[in-house]
Amino acid sequence: MKKLFWKVPVWFFGITFAWVVLLKFLPVYVTPLMVIRVVEAIFDKERDVRVEKTWIPIEKMSPKVVRATIAGEDDLFLSHYGFSIKGIRKAYEDNKKGKRLKGGSTISQQTAKNVFTSGSRTWVRKGFEAYFTVLIELVWGKERIMEVYLNVVELGDGIYGVEAASQRYFNKSAAKLNASQSALLVASLPSPRRYSVTNPGPYMRRRQEQILWMMRMLPAIEWNNN
Repeated sequence: MKKLFWKVPVWFFGITFAWVVLLKFLPVYVTPLMVIRVVEAIFDKERDVRVEKTWIPIEKMSPKVVRATIAGEDDLFLSHYGFSIKGIRKAYEDNKKGKRLKGGSTISQQTAKNVFTSGSRTWVRKGFEAYFTVLIELVWGKERIMEVYLNVVELGDGIYGVEAASQRYFNKSAAKLNASQSALLVASLPSPRRYSVTNPGPYMRRRQEQILWMMRMLPAIEWNNN
C-alpha cells in the first residue's frame, strides 16, 4: 500500500509531463470543451452540431491578432510566469464590489484550462489548471502558449481558433486580420457565444476601442522561448 501511495503521484507526473512535452510539438486538434459543446448540441435540438477549426502556426497569424489578445486578455503575459498577482487582485476587488464576476486568469491559465481540463467550476479543476499552467510555462514557452491558445480558443458557437473565426466572420485568413478586426474578435471574450462579432452592440464597440487603445500602449512583442 505504501509503495502504491508513492507510485501514483510519480506516474501522474510522468504521464502529464510527457503529455505536455508531446503537445509542445504537435497541433492540438481536439479539446475537452469542444467535446462538451458537441454533446450539448446533440441533446439540444435547436442547435446544429458543428466544429469549425483549422490549426495554423503562429507565423501565419496576423501580428495584430496576437497583440490584440495580449492587450485585451493579459497585458502582463510576456512578463509573468503563468499567474498574475495584479489580475487576481483586480478580480478580487471587482468581485467584492459586486461587479461582473471575473476569474483573473492569464492567457497561460486559460490555455491550460482549455487544453487539459473540462472547464468545470470546481476547486479540483482549478488545481489541475494551476498544475498544467506551471508545466506549459516551463516546457512550452510564451510563443507556443500563445500559438495553442489562438488555435483552440472558443470564438463563437462551434467556432474555435482565430483562423476559423476569421474565415467565418471576415472571409479572410487570420494572416490578413487588421487591428480593428483583431480587437473585435478579442472583445467577444470570454463570452463569444453571447457577444456577436458580425453584429456588435455598444458593449462590443466600447471594448473594441479599449483594446485598440491598449494595443497602441503595449511595447514590442519579443518572444523568450524555452
